[in-house]
Amino acid sequence: MLQLSGVEKRFGAQILFRNLSWMIPSGSRFGLVGPNGAGKTTLLRMLAGAVSPDDGAVSRPRALSVGYLAQEVEEVGSGPVLETVLEGAGESRALAVRLRELEDRLELLEPDDGGGAQATAEYGELLSRFEQIGGNEAENRAQRILAGLGVGRDLWDRKLSTLSGGWRMRVMLARLLMGGPDLLLLDEPTNHLDLPAIDWLEGFLEDYTGAFVVVSHDRYFLNRMVRGVVELERGKLTVWPGNYDNYLEAKQLREEQLEKAAAGQAREIARTERFIERFRYKNTKSKQVQSRLKALEKIDRIRTASSEKKIHFGFPPAPRSGDIVVRSEAMDMAYGETVVFQRLDMLLKRGDRVALVGPNGAGKSTLLKLMAGRLEPDGGLFELGHNVELQYFAQHQLEALDPNRTVMQEMEELVSPGLAQKLRNILGSFLFHGEDVDKKVGILSGGEKARLALARMLLRPVNLLLLDEPTNHLDLQSREVLEQALNQYEGTLVLISHDRYFINRVADKVAEVGGGGVQLFDGDYDTWKERRRERTPQPDVESGSEPAAPDRGNRERKRAEAEERNRLHTHRQAIRKRLDPVEREIAELESRIRSLEEKQADPEVYQNPEAASRVAREKLAAESRLEELYPLWERLTDEMP
Repeated sequence: MLQLSGVEKRFGAQILFRNLSWMIPSGSRFGLVGPNGAGKTTLLRMLAGAVSPDDGAVSRPRALSVGYLAQEVEEVGSGPVLETVLEGAGESRALAVRLRELEDRLELLEPDDGGGAQATAEYGELLSRFEQIGGNEAENRAQRILAGLGVGRDLWDRKLSTLSGGWRMRVMLARLLMGGPDLLLLDEPTNHLDLPAIDWLEGFLEDYTGAFVVVSHDRYFLNRMVRGVVELERGKLTVWPGNYDNYLEAKQLREEQLEKAAAGQAREIARTERFIERFRYKNTKSKQVQSRLKALEKIDRIRTASSEKKIHFGFPPAPRSGDIVVRSEAMDMAYGETVVFQRLDMLLKRGDRVALVGPNGAGKSTLLKLMAGRLEPDGGLFELGHNVELQYFAQHQLEALDPNRTVMQEMEELVSPGLAQKLRNILGSFLFHGEDVDKKVGILSGGEKARLALARMLLRPVNLLLLDEPTNHLDLQSREVLEQALNQYEGTLVLISHDRYFINRVADKVAEVGGGGVQLFDGDYDTWKERRRERTPQPDVESGSEPAAPDRGNRERKRAEAEERNRLHTHRQAIRKRLDPVEREIAELESRIRSLEEKQADPEVYQNPEAASRVAREKLAAESRLEELYPLWERLTDEMP
């Protein structure tokens, strides 16, 4: 259907990618992934025809219709919301406009007017075509799509230009879906959607007959929607079959193979370098030395994931709080006449890991701000427990950074003077090295600002983390690192996220916010969703009609699967809490032993009997402790499901 052949794209001297080839067949469903800055958006715009390759070709059939949703709306029309969506209907919308013009004209013509006969004939032909392509249903369909994406009736007659960026994106997505192109190109379509709207979009795309390529950091969405993952990394394109989890498994296997190949290559390079060094100045070996030097220059060094720079961090140990961390009794909260919470009773305990879910406007961010002390309730009781120390990551945390400060100055604002080296160590964990710490915040990318905002959270130990959309602007790899750090965090966690994969990985409770209250459920997002589906059956995505009665056996099977996932998740979390400190201590001991071995080889140590004896004792103690930890590590690893 659409094919890339040897395409290359450059920005000045920088080559973004070269010699990319890829075919997108009819009906295919691809997820396009890769680190921030790899060129995913540029590649998507190239597929849409908005960007031309500097080399190579993009081939598409003349009749192929392509719809492209950009990450941000650059220009919008001045028409009403519903009218804007109807414009996406293409032929049926154009026919509707022409039919209305002819109706107005026919009202003014006399019956015996010659022009009337011609207009009547045209009207009949166009009306027949309009009915044939279902034009009468266009407005109903547009309304259903808008409603599915969470755009309420109160906005349908509003001018699109008066809406916020998030609502504009929903309207433009609705317009795109209305047209039903042969190929949909979607750049982060879930960024501005709440969970109900994302669920609706997934249902729509499941029934979609065309092909689509989607760039998304929503791994749950990728798992549900795609049949192939296309990875753009280091200027190369690799196509993997299956969904996102299939891609991770296959990539892990390939990385293990690459690690082995890289180790073999490294041994061969070291052997060659030793030969060169040994015989560099021997005339009888000069030809062989030159031959090996040329061979070294031609070697294409194998690059592995472990050789790439990655962020790595862990939260400081959490001081112990009281058993009750957050408590409310008969709490009321409203904005003017809009009631958010009414007589709310809620209790969160030490160690809870809670995800707040619900539609936009339900009160999730308000609840988090109440916990953070940024808001006061209108009535009732709302309080934190004994010895609770919190850290609050706001949804718009990046906007709170001062663009005129440097990276280091943003860190220094939160600590006492004299901790420059500690701050540099923390920033280094988030890939701010050397002169990077002197960059102005205003010139940082969204991903760099997100890393800086996370780094600021490590400056003091807390036992309550409040996170409002912490994964925004993080690429997939950085999200996984954040998940690992949160799973090692031993305090209480309350978060808001539209990343359902992220919720499943780090939360063991879901709090459904809405209707003036909060309902707490044990389990991850999938468990909550299954229970919610049992309580409120969902209507058909396209028609809006009531669904058929669910198959009881299938429902029971899904519930059992959800319960098993929850059990395994809880079991993994329990083992991980025991395993992580063991792995950290092993790594520290191994590093310590290497350091002591270097000391033993130091003449100042081995020529000093007292120092040599002390180092030997320290090394023996470390080795003994290591021998105790290895069996424990093996046992815990074997228990991990």
